[in-house]
This record gives sequence, structure tokens and C-alpha cells, in this order.
Amino acid sequence: MGRRLVVAAALVDDLGAPTALLAARRSRPVELAGMWEFPGGKVDPGETPVEALHRELDEELGVTVELGAEVAGPDDGGWIITDRHVMRLWLARVTAGEPEPQVEHDELRWLGRGELMDVPWLTGDVRIVEHLRAGVLAG
Repeated sequence: MGRRLVVAAALVDDLGAPTALLAARRSRPVELAGMWEFPGGKVDPGETPVEALHRELDEELGVTVELGAEVAGPDDGGWIITDRHVMRLWLARVTAGEPEPQVEHDELRWLGRGELMDVPWLTGDVRIVEHLRAGVLAG
């Protein structure tokens, strides 16, 4: 059985020269509560990955975004994050709304390059954060 596609955003303060990344702390399910992640979610049948990402960011954070470049991963362009899920990730910038935790999160935090590892990321997200720290975020 193949992995299910999920989509997420590396929400940054500026698409051209990002210096901060928005992290979201999970409040559920209980086994993931307290861990930090990129906001996003599953692609529903009939949705494109980009449509799913816009829907998920509206549902989870109450924001509209401008997408930047996709952050291609080493796993056929994606990032294997669990034995059941592969993630596609885009840089994104909020264009409308103020990010607020809505559904599965209880806290949001903007992290600068030197603060990225100050929170406990979901295991599958750690190598993505390290990739962003090494080559995407300035500072």
C-alpha cells in the first residue's frame, strides 16, 4: 500500500528573504499533543495538492496565503514523514487574516533561524526544518 499524500506550508515572513518560520503546536491526537509541525493536512479526493493546501490553511489558521516555491524533498520530490504519509511542502506568505490556531493546534510561534530547533518538532518534520535552516532562512 502506498503512502497518503499530505500537503503543508512553511509559512515565512517574506518569500524573497525569509527570516522567520511559523510553527504550529498540535493539541491532538493525544500521542502528538505538544509536538510542533508545519500547518497543512491531507489531500481530499478530487482536490489538487495546491487546492488542499489553501483549504487546510484556511481551516487550521484562518488565513489566505501566497504560495512561493515548492520545497522539493529527497523522496521523489516529497518528504516521507511517516510510514503512511509523504508530504509536499511549499513556502508561503500570509496575505489575508492573522494566523490563529483553529482546530488541531493550541499555539503558534514565529521562529527565527537560530530558534528553529527550540521546539520539539514531529519526527518526520525534523529533516525538513534542518533543510530550511541550512538553505532557506536567512540570518
